[in-house]
Amino acid sequence: MASMKAIKTRIKSVESTRQITKAMELVATSKLRRAKERAERTRPYHEVLAQAISGLQAALPDKPSPFTQQRPVQKTCYVIIGGDRGLAGGYNANLFRMAAEVMQEGACCVLPVGKKTLEHFARRKYEIVSTYFGVTGSLGIGDCAQIAKLLCEGYADGRFDRVTVLYTEFRSMLSQVPTAEQLLPITVDADGRQVGGALLEGDPAELVGRIVPLYVSGMLYSAVCEASASEQGARRTAMNAANKNADEIIDTLTLHYNRARQAVITREITEIVSGAEAL
Repeated sequence: MASMKAIKTRIKSVESTRQITKAMELVATSKLRRAKERAERTRPYHEVLAQAISGLQAALPDKPSPFTQQRPVQKTCYVIIGGDRGLAGGYNANLFRMAAEVMQEGACCVLPVGKKTLEHFARRKYEIVSTYFGVTGSLGIGDCAQIAKLLCEGYADGRFDRVTVLYTEFRSMLSQVPTAEQLLPITVDADGRQVGGALLEGDPAELVGRIVPLYVSGMLYSAVCEASASEQGARRTAMNAANKNADEIIDTLTLHYNRARQAVITREITEIVSGAEAL
């Protein structure tokens, strides 16, 4: 059995680790609350723009927009939104596992969002469209607009024929699901929904060209918000589990320490009694 000093040192070490994981759990809980609210506020945004594009596309039966017209897929651009740090359970690993499965379909390039995502795909020698958006936590709507502009220009120029975003959808505190959504070409409803009864002036083709980058930007920002909430939820769950494990280890070590201490006391008493009898 380990010495009492070694057990006590181990208990102090685990307690120090528990203080760190407890602090990280509290920080993740605070960030998760804000991220959830932001994700909920952004969800209706792209739905309204999708209705606008559908209504405009209905006005162009003989001249479909290049952003809504299907074409043979020779190359796909994947926007992959991951985390900036580890210590979030299987958050990044699950996303990368799904990406590996999806990206087997053909030629592709990657626009990574998040430090861990950039490291992962750069290490595997994928074609990287841009390394500029490497921090998910600081990504705002302006950054998403830049990404959308980059994607729309690349799609319009024919550098890739499909754009898909991969991120983790936040469903609950204990459920975060890796998800893939196609951004380009945009799929419009067959019935050509109207734009909520709104009256739009101007050339429909030109309006579609202006709205599509806004739509893609909104979709990306919504995905970033979902991913941020998912990362904080996964980290909170992981840190909570780490705290429970630390408590169990401390209880076990304390039991061993008490047993060792009892053994020492018993041995000392036995020695005293034996000495007294010898006298």
